[in-house]
Amino acid sequence: MLQWALIFLIIAIVAGVLGLSGIAGVATNIAWILFVVGLVLALVFLVSGHRPRV
Repeated sequence: MLQWALIFLIIAIVAGVLGLSGIAGVATNIAWILFVVGLVLALVFLVSGHRPRV
């Protein structure tokens, strides 16, 4: 989940540099939402004691 957030963040940065403000704004919002969801899931798994499979 955090990997997707980083991908959308990179897309937002590239779009911002190229002057595509609409795409940059949408990609930034998606990256922020995915980051928050990933962080919440990480905290839930940390508190519940589950560990991801390797």
